[in-house]
Amino acid sequence: MIRKNTKKIRIGDIFIGGDASISVQSMTNTDTRDVKSTIEQIKRLEDVGCDIIRVAVPDAEAASAVREIKKAIKIPLVADIHFDYRLAIECIKNGVDKIRLNPGNIGGQDRVRIVADMAKERQIPIRIGVNSGSVEKSILQKYGGVTPEGMVESALAHAEMLEKVNFDDIIISIKASSVPMTIAAYRLLSQKSPYPIHIGVTEAGTIYKGTIKSSVGIGCLIAEGIGDTLRVSLTGDPVEEVRVGKQILKSLGIITSGIEVVSCPTCGRTKIDLVAIANLLEPILDKLNKNIKVAIMGCAVNGPGEARDADIGIAGGINEALLFKKGKIIRKIPQEKIVDELIKEINEM
Repeated sequence: MIRKNTKKIRIGDIFIGGDASISVQSMTNTDTRDVKSTIEQIKRLEDVGCDIIRVAVPDAEAASAVREIKKAIKIPLVADIHFDYRLAIECIKNGVDKIRLNPGNIGGQDRVRIVADMAKERQIPIRIGVNSGSVEKSILQKYGGVTPEGMVESALAHAEMLEKVNFDDIIISIKASSVPMTIAAYRLLSQKSPYPIHIGVTEAGTIYKGTIKSSVGIGCLIAEGIGDTLRVSLTGDPVEEVRVGKQILKSLGIITSGIEVVSCPTCGRTKIDLVAIANLLEPILDKLNKNIKVAIMGCAVNGPGEARDADIGIAGGINEALLFKKGKIIRKIPQEKIVDELIKEINEM
């Protein structure tokens, strides 16, 4: 997999684009003005590996709140601004690491210059975000509706407004809720723009359906070398967005650290409650800092043999499980102790 070489841009203490790792973002769904709840949610996101967090800034009170939020968190903070350039200025003053703003929506080139000059002085990048529902009427009329070409044209027009005031620390996203349209738009953008690309499928849906749509869209783009940072958009706990984003990168071999879990789909040979065991183990294993492969298998037929490349694993028997390491059976574990014993063995590795 060869990634397209894009401009490398700093955001807080990490980089986006160029040779930087693909980062996983999320956005809080708390009221930003509720500083305590927002900080608590961001800390939960930090715990599952979120690299960058974005907060909505609908008014001056929210813009003021970002100062306290920034002080309490470890990861870069992005302010999501729509229409009011004054909110962008206040957020920059209050220490955010990036602004999400469409220059064409804040009232003219003079205001664009004011925001861009301050962002440049503080070395704060700006992300342009075009969604299928935000394309200008003139472009919709030109293309007869929402099209990948129109979305890209809109994004590049916003970028040109920043370029005219000598600002080029730009990141671009162009998302649609349609997976095929999202893929087509990003492919075209990748051909036409040197800027780092933020990828995702917008309004993807619930955790179940949204995970599938996001995995297909984001996974396809990354496999083609497109994308420098990503956000999985799900209706639910944003912690799930990060978990899905990280898993997409793991599935493509982009992330190689951390515990890899493999588990069988179960069949009539399974004599233990493997589904419950897997569901109990997964969130625990996600938090362990181990670079190993763990197998959770239903029976001896597809246990130590099929999963012999796993560093450690269990294979179900009748009310018990075989513990194995690198395909070699170590001992038996009673069903009620499987989770505890496996975690204990992993911690001792």
